Amino acid sequence: MKKDIHPKNYRSVIFLDISSGEKFLLDSVVETTESDKWTDGKVYPLYKTEVSSSSHPFFTGQGKILGVRGRVDRFKKRIEAASNKDGKKK
Repeated sequence: MKKDIHPKNYRSVIFLDISSGEKFLLDSVVETTESDKWTDGKVYPLYKTEVSSSSHPFFTGQGKILGVRGRVDRFKKRIEAASNKDGKKK
């Protein structure tokens, strides 16, 4: 096994999702300047992130489902109106 290939600063880090306020304790090598106390009473480095599984629409189930059927119907109406304008009949 090669020597000195693993990062030196691998440690537990608190990830704070600033969108939802949720905190996660994970192992990481991310660079941080802040720290915070975790539920076990220990102080860990703190890294703030904008999106996590607690705030991303895919994971929360709050994603918007586009009205594809409505768009298709509007498209068909436009095509029909354009073809009627040209004097063509279906």
